[in-house]
Amino acid sequence: MTAQKTLSDYLADAPKDLAEAIMAVALVGKDLAALISRGALGGELGGAVGENKGGDQQKALDVMADDVFAAALTKTQVKYYASEEQDEVITLNPNGHLALAIDPLDGSSNIDVNVSIGTIFSILPAAIGANESFLRPGREQIAAGYIIFGPQTGLMLTLGDGTAMFILDHETGDYALVDPRVKITDDAIEYAINASNYRHWPRPIRAYVDDMIEGAEGIHGKNFNMRWVASLIAETHRIISRGGIFMYPGDAREGYKMGRLRMIYEAAPVAMIVEQAGGMATDGKDRILDQTPHELHARTPLVFGSRDKVTRVAAYYDLPDNEISPLFGKRGLFNA
Repeated sequence: MTAQKTLSDYLADAPKDLAEAIMAVALVGKDLAALISRGALGGELGGAVGENKGGDQQKALDVMADDVFAAALTKTQVKYYASEEQDEVITLNPNGHLALAIDPLDGSSNIDVNVSIGTIFSILPAAIGANESFLRPGREQIAAGYIIFGPQTGLMLTLGDGTAMFILDHETGDYALVDPRVKITDDAIEYAINASNYRHWPRPIRAYVDDMIEGAEGIHGKNFNMRWVASLIAETHRIISRGGIFMYPGDAREGYKMGRLRMIYEAAPVAMIVEQAGGMATDGKDRILDQTPHELHARTPLVFGSRDKVTRVAAYYDLPDNEISPLFGKRGLFNA
């Protein structure tokens, strides 16, 4: 019987500095998986401990995870460390030449209710300055990935040539490669959006969702199911596994004009992972990986998933306002 290929095997041909940084993140992820699996037995992991710079409430495990990742990466070639939980970039290894951005624990509001949460990370070549290393287009990432803590602990990773899926084997302690080249299917009937904000959405998003709701009687000719987990990692993993579309648009509420997801720590790495799996990621109209954040904690609307569905959303934005109406599905661009 052929031995299962591990994460270490997969990274054997990658640049040594890059492989070491990814392995450091993966090993911390293994420790976090053990802690998270203990739930309340591990202490008050979901207890509030403050707010980060973006105004999001921090949980105890957010801060703990951030500290552990930073400590582990100090021993690698990561020079600059940018975290959603930190106000500014931290210098870890002054002699390093990589820059790593991380959301140490995405979806932490779900810790206490046993819903999948995770870690998102992105690696770039370090630039001359700390901030300059991260204020650049997402297409300059050299690696991106996420660890999902759920019924299984999974690692999704791209080095810029496809997206690979690994599962943590608790018997061996290794991340085992289960799919070297994941592909997002177009044949999916699920969409994810927080429907409670419908009245605040821009008109193209409302029109798109209205047409999805019409189901088999509408322009799509089939029925759809809506999903909303409120954990970006869980949504991303579902879409990569079985297709569909995720939408977090900007909306009319105060503080939500650019949505709530951060470009550097969430949108850019997810976009790279999704594109390398054959999907698409935009802000509703334009490709995420072509955009340059103007500040470390800049936010962006995010639409990603199966190519056909993301392309259709962008087409709604291209229509003049007078073409978007409650009757949109029966006329206009998509009228058969």
